Amino acid sequence: MRIATWNVNSVKQRLPRLLPWLDERRPDVVCLQETKLTAEAFGALLGDPLRERGYAFATAGQPQWNGVALLSRVGLDDVETGIPGAPGFPDPEARAVSATCDGLRVHSLYVPNGRVPGSDHYHYKLAWLAALRDLVAQRPGDAVVCGDMNIAPADADVFDPKAYVGQTHVTPPEREALQALMDLGLRDVVRDRWPDERIFTYWDYRAGMFHNDLGMRIDLVLAAAPVARRVRAAWVDRHARKGTGPSDHAPVVVDLDEAPDGDIGPVVPPPSVRRRPNAKRTARLPQARG
Repeated sequence: MRIATWNVNSVKQRLPRLLPWLDERRPDVVCLQETKLTAEAFGALLGDPLRERGYAFATAGQPQWNGVALLSRVGLDDVETGIPGAPGFPDPEARAVSATCDGLRVHSLYVPNGRVPGSDHYHYKLAWLAALRDLVAQRPGDAVVCGDMNIAPADADVFDPKAYVGQTHVTPPEREALQALMDLGLRDVVRDRWPDERIFTYWDYRAGMFHNDLGMRIDLVLAAAPVARRVRAAWVDRHARKGTGPSDHAPVVVDLDEAPDGDIGPVVPPPSVRRRPNAKRTARLPQARG
């Protein structure tokens, strides 16, 4: 089984890339984030093309912002949208959908950004993550938690920890909330497979961040131990971030039981710009530039 997660940053804008990508990679289960469409609009836009490709789908959506979807060619049962007990800001947002796909409980998630440490948005993010943990705790043994978690698990998951001082995504409370989720028995299957590699899934559109490989790893696949033991390949499809009109995120792909493309590594193809040996480079986040 091939499982993929991808923050498409507007499914309408990404449609010319999404459908060919589905045909090329042929994932069995796909978790999408930032669809930015209501469920009705998602069905009107993608219903026929997805059904032609054998996918059933479930979505939680709202106009212009947020939105998640789950596509499956291996069953889509017991669909649940939202997270019971999760806070809103101020109203519930379309950030979670889950279903059972071939015996696995798959969650497609778009975790709140948090914006500024200590802000109302930040506390909302932490409360939302606590509610997510409570949901996954109800059935952790076959869980596959996928999506844009908006947290870099460790300093190795950002291009330069110094650049993120004072920013969200890297603060101890956020990482502790992610660890509390993983303490249910979930494994970070990409990092498990590539413990020492430079791996990113998101690059800001601005300032040449992608071409200089100045990114973050915030799109994760967390799997229960019995599922993690089935992993044969876990990789970032960097091809999908290249070219015209990409999302600012690349898909993460995990193959269970067999690896149709081989164990091809975390970055496909290699970074656009190779670092020179012993070269000193300092970089700041685009939003921190004067």
